[in-house]
Amino acid sequence: MALGKYSRVDGRKSSTNYCSTVTIVVFVALCLVGVWMMTSSSVVPVQNSDVASQEGNNDVNESARVSENNSDNASNENKNVNSESSSNGNENKPNQFEDNPGDLPEDATKGDNNVSSNSQEKLPQENQEKSGEENREEEKRSEDGSKSGNENGETKTDEKDSEAGETNGSNANGGESGDDNKSVENSDETKDVDKEDSQKDKKDTVSDQDSGQKKENNQTTEVFPSGAQSELLNETTTQNGSFSTQAAESKNEKESQQSSEPENQSGTSWKLCNVTAGPDYIPCLDNLEAIKNLRTTKHYEHRERHCPDDPPTCLVPLPEGYQRSIEWPASREKIWYHNVPHTKLAQIKGHQNWVKVSGEYLTFPGGGTQFKHGALHYIDFIQQSVPDIAWGKRSRVVLDVGCGVASFGGFLFDRDVLTMSLAPKDEHEAQVQFALERGIPAISAVMGTKRLPFPGRVFDVVHCARCRVPWHIEGGKLLLELNRLLRPGGYFVWSATPVYQKIPEDAQIWEAMKKLTKSMCWESVSITKDRVNGVGIAIYRKPTTNECYEQRSQNEPPLCEESDDPNAAWNVPLQACMHKVPVAESERGSQWPELCPARVDKPPYWLSSSQVGVYGKPAPEDFAVDFKHWKRVVTNSYAKGLGINWSTVRNVMDMRAVYGGFAAALKDMNVWVMNIVSIDAPDTLPIIYERGLFGMYHDWCESFSTYPRSYDLLHADHLFSKVKNKCNFNAFVAEVDRTLRPEGKIIVRDKVEMINELESIFKSLHWEIRMTYSKDKEGLLCAQKTVWRPKESEIVSYALA
Repeated sequence: MALGKYSRVDGRKSSTNYCSTVTIVVFVALCLVGVWMMTSSSVVPVQNSDVASQEGNNDVNESARVSENNSDNASNENKNVNSESSSNGNENKPNQFEDNPGDLPEDATKGDNNVSSNSQEKLPQENQEKSGEENREEEKRSEDGSKSGNENGETKTDEKDSEAGETNGSNANGGESGDDNKSVENSDETKDVDKEDSQKDKKDTVSDQDSGQKKENNQTTEVFPSGAQSELLNETTTQNGSFSTQAAESKNEKESQQSSEPENQSGTSWKLCNVTAGPDYIPCLDNLEAIKNLRTTKHYEHRERHCPDDPPTCLVPLPEGYQRSIEWPASREKIWYHNVPHTKLAQIKGHQNWVKVSGEYLTFPGGGTQFKHGALHYIDFIQQSVPDIAWGKRSRVVLDVGCGVASFGGFLFDRDVLTMSLAPKDEHEAQVQFALERGIPAISAVMGTKRLPFPGRVFDVVHCARCRVPWHIEGGKLLLELNRLLRPGGYFVWSATPVYQKIPEDAQIWEAMKKLTKSMCWESVSITKDRVNGVGIAIYRKPTTNECYEQRSQNEPPLCEESDDPNAAWNVPLQACMHKVPVAESERGSQWPELCPARVDKPPYWLSSSQVGVYGKPAPEDFAVDFKHWKRVVTNSYAKGLGINWSTVRNVMDMRAVYGGFAAALKDMNVWVMNIVSIDAPDTLPIIYERGLFGMYHDWCESFSTYPRSYDLLHADHLFSKVKNKCNFNAFVAEVDRTLRPEGKIIVRDKVEMINELESIFKSLHWEIRMTYSKDKEGLLCAQKTVWRPKESEIVSYALA
């Protein structure tokens, strides 16, 4: 039977028991002396539970430093942090994910975002004694902090730096110290001797613990907002508010539209698409089976979208020799030839300075058919002709029809202007692909039989430089589509041969255009000739009132019916009519938006407090809260906490944009953002344009009208879970893979269950999982696409000739 804690040695005990007892006492005494010497030594650190935890952190930090290629800056930063934490014990607390991202090495941010940057080995000798004495206080604060964190529902998973994550996790939750405490409790004599000192330590650290907890509670993790902002993520409990959906708007405008919702497919095995288009495959534009069955192509029907009933679930191959895209702004002047290995356009348009072949590069001198001597001169000449255009101030969002390689839009960035460039996928081989590879916004689209996927009255300027669009035919149906898109008071810039050439065909077109624009009440503001480029430019202005419409002697072109919704744009047939100009102060289009840069921050004047926003608040408040939320997340999380090198990011897509707050928060970065509003989501795209941003409608059950490898970064806020409920999910993931460039990133915010599923799917694509994060059943995932492609191929019958 074991002796009691304070049992005395009785003389009646045997000599053997007596000797054993003496031996134990001597051993315990020696242990206590050893402990005392270790705790009081200024050279040897204390070897207790805190040191065990600290050594775990040392291993993590050493690993992080190695992954950062032994960066001197990172080492110096760790030294500074260690010095501060050792001298200010009450300030020492676990790093928050977003509050201190600068403490993390680049590779560590891929996974474990709470890795401590303390390093006992780097402490000066004069500080090690103090650090040893305060380690017990730090351990208690760490335990209390982890309990508080667990009570708040914060959890975190590390998929890359698993060893670092396990070490840090045991430290944060008191795992290692718990084992050591257990061993101390089993030593009764030690517990008795140290009781007084531990009580004193506990008393001294109470105030420090309270202070640390208060500071931790004040630091919110920005991945998911706290307080009032958390309501922003609770959209599932609200209705669409005052905003109807694009699908509802378009339904009454179309002759027929049937949605196809194929059943979800299971499995995560992937095959390579075997298609005629090869690495340039766009499913909805390369549907050869549907194109062959068209009754006519005279209205460019064969260039329009024809999405397959069963979207492909295969992966698009890479061009041979593909390499990482050149970064902006150098990419505006040159791209890798092997990334877009097409030379036809260089052969046809090389003399017009569109594109030239130069060794392993394709170069872009900045010219075009109408501005062979450079886009910037051409852009400035337009403003000299009509100063009220005021690039970057009054005119912020431009539509460039028939854009070529989009040099016009590429150089308008120098004037702080966003340009939506579009051109068909036609015999001008890869023109839109060139634009996207250069880092310039562009989509593959054609003005044929359907409205373009934009709301009405949103573009400040529409531009056409010899875009080969027959504006004057069939009652001006195509020009009337531009009238729908153009903001009242906005300008149409037409640079084409009929403006300045006198050959019979051009003269005939010019007369027809003069008659058409006059009947549309467009004011002819300027007709001038650019002597440098040798071209003429005609500039028209859309009216801001209905006075001219009402005074016309003939109703030609006719005004649209009152029931015709100008915002309805998804698969809606073109109509040869004009919509009236809004005149009521509360109507969108009755006033010009705020001048830039204030335009991006302020709620539009026509948003009323009586309107219910997407998240259930009054619309202006909804707008403001959304913007505040994304500014905070981008500043404190995305820009610093995800380990993304933003200098490599140029083309960004917000796959579920709502008010465009994410894009607005990126406005000071050297990127552009394509804002997508799903057709079954609240129609907030007019708001996005009103704040000087751009985007388009889309149905994510179908392929997007862009070339493969178009975007550096995709952002999906609660989109995947919505798509899974109605679309072929594997096809959607394949479309995400098609759209994203190799080494491109995707940031997904969604339910934890969806994040876990996506993590598994992305791994099956051989993507790198950079980090995952979860809190309150919500999660965040950041992944990076690799160059991996499957070896097996799948024949896509409708895409083969």
